[in-house]
Amino acid sequence: MQEEKIIRPANINVYSLRSTIAGLRENGALVETDTPVSPDLEFAGIQKSLDGGPATVFHRVQGYDHARFVMNLFACKDRIDAMFGFKGAQDRTKKIAEALRRPLKPVVVAGKDAPVQEVVHTENINVYDTIVPIRHTTLEEEATIGSGVSFLAGRFFDGGTHVGYNRMNFRWGNVGTFQVAPGSHIWMAMTKAYRQERIPVTINFGLPPAVTLAAGAGFDYVILPYGCDELGIAGAIQGAPVEIVPAVSLDGAYAIANAEYVLEGYLDPTDRRYETKLSEETGEQGEHPFHPEWAGYMGKAYRAPTLHVTAITHRRLETRPFIQPMIVHGAEENAIQTIVREAALFELADRIMPGFTADVHIPFAMTDWGGAIFQVDKRNAVDEGYQRNILVSALGTSRGMRLAIAVDKDIDIYSMDDIMWALSTRVNPQTDLIVPVPGGAGQTFQPSERAGAGGRARTGSHTNFAGGLAIDATIPYGLADQFARPQYPIDKVDLHRWFPEDVIAGIKDKQQGWIRLLAATGR
Repeated sequence: MQEEKIIRPANINVYSLRSTIAGLRENGALVETDTPVSPDLEFAGIQKSLDGGPATVFHRVQGYDHARFVMNLFACKDRIDAMFGFKGAQDRTKKIAEALRRPLKPVVVAGKDAPVQEVVHTENINVYDTIVPIRHTTLEEEATIGSGVSFLAGRFFDGGTHVGYNRMNFRWGNVGTFQVAPGSHIWMAMTKAYRQERIPVTINFGLPPAVTLAAGAGFDYVILPYGCDELGIAGAIQGAPVEIVPAVSLDGAYAIANAEYVLEGYLDPTDRRYETKLSEETGEQGEHPFHPEWAGYMGKAYRAPTLHVTAITHRRLETRPFIQPMIVHGAEENAIQTIVREAALFELADRIMPGFTADVHIPFAMTDWGGAIFQVDKRNAVDEGYQRNILVSALGTSRGMRLAIAVDKDIDIYSMDDIMWALSTRVNPQTDLIVPVPGGAGQTFQPSERAGAGGRARTGSHTNFAGGLAIDATIPYGLADQFARPQYPIDKVDLHRWFPEDVIAGIKDKQQGWIRLLAATGR
């Protein structure tokens, strides 16, 4: 096996998934178990039960002696900050926005230097013999793969690089359904090549953390347009170019050189098949439960394009390659899907009016693509109104977003209590609620839009987008004195004059939510 290289933006080597795991182990930040875990419901139940917890490795996977599972690597944003040297949420957003502007182009290495091509299979391929699918809930009749990262490059992505997530079900051994969200990068590529040629693509498992974060960006295509360099962004995040390797069975395709496993194959948009046997038997789309979705609802089975696998490559099985299965609508998946997205929305706002937006946050309750909160700073009278330009632009350019909120700098955008207070005290319902782009393009995976199909088939072409809601919860410029907040003199008192340390610590520990925030700020 090739020796792991070193990319260390902070105190952990993030060159690969396994070097990252090793670094967490060395820092005492890894939980490990040798008790076998079943990929059928059991793993998903454990991850949901321990959501937001420590990075965890399962060294034994039932039915797959060669595989190891890792979960919760990204479930804590403090852990992500530690990997890349970010100094908190705002610093993370601004530095990733800088990476969006200044990507580091990936470098191509030879197959002999690519750990993921240590072993190559091109015949008698059955994907589920090597790649472990999981079943999330008892509602699903079939297991799926949702954690592989699709990689599209070169002329098939207008000279750039795309990485993203697509759920797959290999019902036919070497052929599987490949769900493509309408309006996504792969949808664009598929539309461009439709009935002209199949699209060579690789599906990569067990990736360097920066590549995983870049793959989470979605529907930010004003900032990340067709033909952009998403792997270059990953390189800028980690501070060194990502290494890629030419596919062994495809012309014009590449794989992530230090991944754990890779599927190579052709995406065929003309060969559409049902994602589950039940949906095929009934001939119904958008009806039968299948693979939970980012919005926090049960997903539905559709007819989807297919991926025809031509090769499987991986690290030597005696090294026990890792798979990161990942449940949907959990802390880890949410962090992956929102961290680069927050930076892209920040960049969008900063291009509209530089310096006006201080920060952007997507709370978990806004579910990945469903909304965002912009913290703005009205520096002078001329700035008044830009918050509305930003809100409407975000809703109009981000398919699936339903709610965009602007608040002032005194509001903690990481506290839903503070946000709700701003909504309750600063919003004029007659003038501050805006519903732009009604009738525009929607997002099939939002149930409220899917339901708009009524009696018609619940497919992308029948979604009914009612328009997102923009809420201006900022103080009108010049009226700050009317909204002055009391500032209690917490800096004037030393609690230790009256109470022992254990009593103070006990009281502080019992303070929760908004009470804790107000006590800490004196408001």
